[in-house]
Amino acid sequence: MPATSPASPPTADAVTAPQDPAVVCHGVSKIFGRTYAVRDVGLRIPAGTVHALVGENGAGKSTLLGMVSGRLAADTGAVEVFGTPLDAGGPRKARGLGLVAVYQELTMVPALSAEANVFLGGTLSRRGLLSSREMRRRYLRMCEDFEVDIPPDALARTLSVSQQQLLEIMRGVQADGRILLLDEPSAALAEHERDILYRVLDRLRSQGTTIVFVSHNLDEVLRLSDSISVLRNGQLVETAPRARWNRQALIRAMVGREIEVTARGGTHEPGGPALEAAGVDVPGVLSGIDIRVHEGEIVGLWGLVGSGRTTFLRALAGLDRTSTGELRLGGRPVPWPRSARQSIAAGVVMVPEDRKNGLVPAMDGTDNISVGVTRATRAGQIDHGTERRRAERYTRYFGFDAARIGAPVRHLSGGNQQKVLLAKWAARDPRVFLIDEPTRGIDVGAKSEVLASLVRLAQDGAAVVVTSSELEEVLAIANRLLVFAGGRVVSEIPADSPNFRVRDIVRLGFHDQDTE
Repeated sequence: MPATSPASPPTADAVTAPQDPAVVCHGVSKIFGRTYAVRDVGLRIPAGTVHALVGENGAGKSTLLGMVSGRLAADTGAVEVFGTPLDAGGPRKARGLGLVAVYQELTMVPALSAEANVFLGGTLSRRGLLSSREMRRRYLRMCEDFEVDIPPDALARTLSVSQQQLLEIMRGVQADGRILLLDEPSAALAEHERDILYRVLDRLRSQGTTIVFVSHNLDEVLRLSDSISVLRNGQLVETAPRARWNRQALIRAMVGREIEVTARGGTHEPGGPALEAAGVDVPGVLSGIDIRVHEGEIVGLWGLVGSGRTTFLRALAGLDRTSTGELRLGGRPVPWPRSARQSIAAGVVMVPEDRKNGLVPAMDGTDNISVGVTRATRAGQIDHGTERRRAERYTRYFGFDAARIGAPVRHLSGGNQQKVLLAKWAARDPRVFLIDEPTRGIDVGAKSEVLASLVRLAQDGAAVVVTSSELEEVLAIANRLLVFAGGRVVSEIPADSPNFRVRDIVRLGFHDQDTE
């Protein structure tokens, strides 16, 4: 931690929580259709503390957070904020009580600047006129606090997902709320960005801000929290001080069993070359990158944000028109892709990091999987039964409960949405999968299933290129790892190398930056 960073407050074990609660939930329940998303949850969160909500996808965490924020009304029970009932007033009333929420799904306005998005809904004014100079000053100060360099006039649509996530959090922080609600605040952030976020949250707690957050990152939960509540199937399992928990205890409470990701990329022998790219360049971002991926092989890409790993995937998928290079598929030279359509036709698909860009939320799983593929027909009409069976087959491959295939994907948990997204692209029977952040924002159980499914893809002969901010997860499944820094590959590490260790790989990424 830099010497200039604010001192961390005392650990949770040393803090005596104030007696006055910031938030109290009195037996709250929320029902969607005939299903209880949250059932009879009672919760008391002391002011000035950090409280974590954990559980598997679908456990009710985000629904409970929505009721606390006023975004969702409880069907039974009541929520109090600093002793005031939070009833039909909704988010506006919650904001008036000093409560600010930052949700997992990005709410950036693509055509607005970074600065405008940070002050969206909270512009500063004086005597009826916008205080542009003060907003610029405050924005630049927050960039210093978050140690990021995002030009204030940069349009949101030009920014990476991690940069947009940081802007979302900055928007919440600048509102000066007494209670800050965060839903998966670090899901899209790289490790060094998370460290910065943790220091900011530590400082806010030391200043008396109450923080309630949802996270699937259990190390993060144990690092930040004063107390932790575990939910399962919409019900509160247990609330206890952080000192009572460790990682395995949290997992047992969440899912009732031990879960660890231990699978390496299979014991099968890879086949012939599936994808070979040479001299890949993207002006100002990538320079002279080569890669070879064999059938049945998983190649991991890792690097800090801005290292070029996601841009490289996009170039291979035909999504960056400025990219150049030479490409061979199945040993045969093919034109460098200039569009996603061209890449898909050649048998190369990219599963994007942002699920919103890959799924149609209002459609069910069957229709999402059928989009862009040849429709099954009978007597000139779409054969919905055949399409449903096809969708069930592909989603089941990725561990999805086929009984939920008819539900709109917006009603599915993040983990189940990810499984539908993977199934959508697998239905095109590609020879190469390019997968960006496959476990972003999903729980520990779903992560294990998704990673195991990627190993199965390789065992079945597909070539898989995967990138993730969770380095340990890439190491768990990859046959080889390419380390990116400064738009170049600085090291290629085989799985059986003694350097296939987290601390050595992270050092490679930072060392290259330090020497440039």
